[in-house]
Amino acid sequence: MIITRTPFRISFFGGGTDYPAWYRNHGGAVLSTTINKYCYITCRHLPPFFEHRYRLIYSKIETVQHVAHIQHPSARAVLELEDQSQGLEIHHDGDLPARAGLGTSSAFTVGLIHALNTLKGQQISKEILASRSIHIEQNVIGEHVGSQDQVSAAYGGFNRISFSCEDIIRVDPIILPKERVFELQSHLMLFFTRVQRTASDIAKVQIDNIKNRYAELNRMHEMVEQGITLLANANTPIEEFGKLLNESWQYKRNLSERVTTPNIDETYSTALTAGAIGGKILGAGGGGFLLLFVSPQRQAAVRERLKDLVYVPFQFEHSGSRVVLYQPNGLGEL
Repeated sequence: MIITRTPFRISFFGGGTDYPAWYRNHGGAVLSTTINKYCYITCRHLPPFFEHRYRLIYSKIETVQHVAHIQHPSARAVLELEDQSQGLEIHHDGDLPARAGLGTSSAFTVGLIHALNTLKGQQISKEILASRSIHIEQNVIGEHVGSQDQVSAAYGGFNRISFSCEDIIRVDPIILPKERVFELQSHLMLFFTRVQRTASDIAKVQIDNIKNRYAELNRMHEMVEQGITLLANANTPIEEFGKLLNESWQYKRNLSERVTTPNIDETYSTALTAGAIGGKILGAGGGGFLLLFVSPQRQAAVRERLKDLVYVPFQFEHSGSRVVLYQPNGLGEL
């Protein structure tokens, strides 16, 4: 039996420039961090006593004889790519809801590829883990997704992730004094809007509209370096990072009419009135999780004003996808 643990991510700046339709022409970058909320994939070879050869347990339960009959698109594509001939049982658990802007779908893909390679006794590098996941989601399944989520899930940590016109992806960890990291983390709040959506559908509208949003995406790309500079300068008040988040949200909400909704706008306005400095809807938009930048002194007031939402405390994490249980000679091998 193998269990992998793969983190979800929060993206601060540059989202939208990680779509191949953009960065293959203009280059792109994001500033993001993984958090201590995870996707868990349990994987084992099935003992030879069952009528089915594959059993998948997620929000549904699937029992099938052939990989091609699996309904879950990512699981089916990964199993076909990894050429698994033995029967398998795969179980998925997540700390937070899917379809909510935290890169949960990519964390699933990364975690499953990691688990299957480990089950075969093979190590896989973070670079290959990310690139295979991108290939699965963009080329095999045909999802309208960017390339940052898979990289964040594989590598983990607080990073500047760059995307070149030549399809080269570079991961540069952000090195800061621990006091500055704590200061940033202590100003961040995460709320679940209770609205789940299909990111690929919203992203498709953004991708189709990219040629008309050059100014917005170019500025959002510039904010990556600006955000890093603000954090690196210990003399710069941390509140400037929050103000930049607010500016980024104003650009992001113009990428597509589906990025925000009247309810999201009202919620964000309420948070600002209560003392938030900035924030954004994470992921493609339309719902999911709302990230807010709030001084610790104002956080109680913000929580009270947003008491109808689910508040989710979190910490930064740095491990990326990892194997947390390795028992290759379990029941399935008997």
